[in-house]
Amino acid sequence: MTKFLLSVHVLAAIIAIGPVTVAASMFPAAIRRAGTGADRDLAVPRSLHRICRVYAALGIVVPVFGLATANSLGVLGDAWLLTSIALTTTAAAVLVLAVLPRQRLLLDAMDDTRGPARLAMFTGIFNVLWAVVTVLMIVRPGSTTGA
Repeated sequence: MTKFLLSVHVLAAIIAIGPVTVAASMFPAAIRRAGTGADRDLAVPRSLHRICRVYAALGIVVPVFGLATANSLGVLGDAWLLTSIALTTTAAAVLVLAVLPRQRLLLDAMDDTRGPARLAMFTGIFNVLWAVVTVLMIVRPGSTTGA
C-alpha cells in the first residue's frame, strides 16, 4: 500500500504542481507583453491564470497522499517531514494569498506597471519553496527509512 500511496503522491506533485510553477512563472512576462500591444490581447495571460487556478485546486491531492504515505511509513514526527509540511503550507499560502490574487488584479487593471515584477517575486518564492520541499522529500535528512 505504501508504494501505491507514494506513487500517487509523486505523480500528483508532477501533474498538479508542475503546471502551476511553469504557468505562474510565465504569467508576469505574458501580462507585460499583453499590455504593450494596442489591442491588449489577454488570451495567453488568462489561460495561464486558469491553469494556475485549476491545477492549484488539483494540487490538494499532493499533501493528502503525502500525509497518507508518511503515516504508512511511520515518519509523521520526523523533522524533515514536519519541515516539508510547514514549507508546503507556506507555498500554498503564497499561491492562494499572493500569486493568484495578483494575477487576477493584473488581468483586471493592466495599468499597474510594478505589478508584474512584484508578482514575479511572489512566484519565485513559491517556486523556491517547492524546490526545497522536493529536495527534502528526496534527501530526508535524519530519516531512518533508508536512502
